[in-house]
Amino acid sequence: MEFIKSIEKQINTKAVTPKFKSGDTVTVHYKIKEGTKERIQLFQGVVLQRKGNGATETFTVRKISGGVGVERIFPLNSTNIAKVDVNKQGIVRRARLYYLRGKVGKGARILEKRQFTKAAAVVVPSTPEVA
Repeated sequence: MEFIKSIEKQINTKAVTPKFKSGDTVTVHYKIKEGTKERIQLFQGVVLQRKGNGATETFTVRKISGGVGVERIFPLNSTNIAKVDVNKQGIVRRARLYYLRGKVGKGARILEKRQFTKAAAVVVPSTPEVA
């Protein structure tokens, strides 16, 4: 058991991965190697779950492509993941969102968490200045 833990410590866990949870909409920039060429493919969808911990942590992303649901499981510490962007934060009360598989259209919608910034809270004076 100690041997496994020592190997997991050696694996470089990405500190650049943003914090996201199930219900968030993310874009995963995944490196695809085709022969000698390498390109980056984007996969945007809703995170259904995060599973595992440490070096073996994975997350599942679901999107609708051509009317068909497509799910993909990504290892969080994979060297093939160039970047993960969090587009929207969702409001959900579950850790596993498998119920989205049976929903379509409006039923599959997730409420978006609104971010409040100080820039949006500009105080406007009630009396106009006279020049």
